[in-house]
Amino acid sequence: MIKLKRIYEPYHTDDGYRILIDRLWPRGMTKEAAHVDLWMKETAPSTDLRKWFNHEPEKWTAFGKAYREELKHSMVLDELIEVIEKEKKVTLLYAAKDKHHTHAMVLLQFIKEVMK
Repeated sequence: MIKLKRIYEPYHTDDGYRILIDRLWPRGMTKEAAHVDLWMKETAPSTDLRKWFNHEPEKWTAFGKAYREELKHSMVLDELIEVIEKEKKVTLLYAAKDKHHTHAMVLLQFIKEVMK
């Protein structure tokens, strides 16, 4: 089971193994409060892509396509899938306020497709 959660939402034991998937550490979040088991910043979009997207919804479709291309060539994706298969219950953590236009949504869908 894989779920998404904003890192600013309260920690819960039902989260299982918590993986931060942002390239940058979330503002104002201490390591103790974050309850992060693993930080896989390499799963996040490249800095150039992140800056270009700038969380602008009108760029969402193009961002998703470009990010999926980056994921296809990612060396860390296999490691992420191994962790998911081992842990069984994983929560992918992200900081973005917009829950509908975040790289976490693209990553989750991509992982589900690869794991079929």
